[in-house]
Amino acid sequence: MKFIVKLASGFAACMLAAAAHAAWPDRPIRMVIGFAPGGASDIAFKMVQDELSKKLGQPVVPIYKPGANGNIANQAVATAEPDGYTALWANVGPLAINTYLYKGVELDPGKAFVPVTQLTDSPLVVVVPKSSPFQTMEDLVQTARKPDSGLSYGSAGHGSSMHVAGAALSLALGAPMTHVPYKGSAPALQDLIAGRLSFMVDSRSTTAPFIKEGALRALAVSGDQRVSDMPDVPTVAESGVPGFKVTTWQAVVMPAGTPQPIVDKFSAALRETLQMPEVRERFARIYTPLVGSSPEAFAAFWAKERAGAKTLVEQARLQVD
Repeated sequence: MKFIVKLASGFAACMLAAAAHAAWPDRPIRMVIGFAPGGASDIAFKMVQDELSKKLGQPVVPIYKPGANGNIANQAVATAEPDGYTALWANVGPLAINTYLYKGVELDPGKAFVPVTQLTDSPLVVVVPKSSPFQTMEDLVQTARKPDSGLSYGSAGHGSSMHVAGAALSLALGAPMTHVPYKGSAPALQDLIAGRLSFMVDSRSTTAPFIKEGALRALAVSGDQRVSDMPDVPTVAESGVPGFKVTTWQAVVMPAGTPQPIVDKFSAALRETLQMPEVRERFARIYTPLVGSSPEAFAAFWAKERAGAKTLVEQARLQVD
């Protein structure tokens, strides 16, 4: 009799769980963003917010928790109830780099979160000021390989995609170059345009206006192929650094323990939203290619990115306090 009661209780619990999954979502979903409003992550989220909310039948609302290059948001989501009503919109820094870059960061994103979907994957562009003697990427590469080249590159801060890309280039060339971190991309670009930095590896959306007006010169893109909006600009790999590839990406994850049916439903809604023509057009305007992968595909990509970040941080000795 006890066995039958337990069996019935277990069956009832499963039925309740299935019903809860089927009803999800029945209230607003919190999308935690680890950077301030108006930044790249917020801009990208706003491009899908309305359409995603309509698909889910519930508002998807941004919750901003900026600071520590996304680590504060990571912690908030990792400790949230895994009920499908909290998600994290993050980039390569918080999801792959920070664990190895910052001393004292114990949170392992690969264990703390479950993958939902990779949203974007965008190459960066190597830019120099119009006053630079470097006319091509080959010019920069040849100078960098000279002893005491004195080259410097700016970034939006430790752990930013610009920092990682610059460090990866320095490592690939076997040439030490000085990293100058700033509190954001804008002040770094100002110093670059003024000639106080040698180069930057920054996003196309940020640098495009300055390239168009002639204040900056594009030398190469950091992906494995040229981009349609700059077809005459070669890749870094084509310019004397074979195999070089660094991209910046954004993705959505949820707390570990979130039921898989909810993860799958959320992933499907995100992917369908990214396929909408109006959404694709918005991202095209900021030179950001969309991905929209399944949880399984993103999991494989994410694991490789974390392994690559660990190797880069160790070999380039990038760890900071």
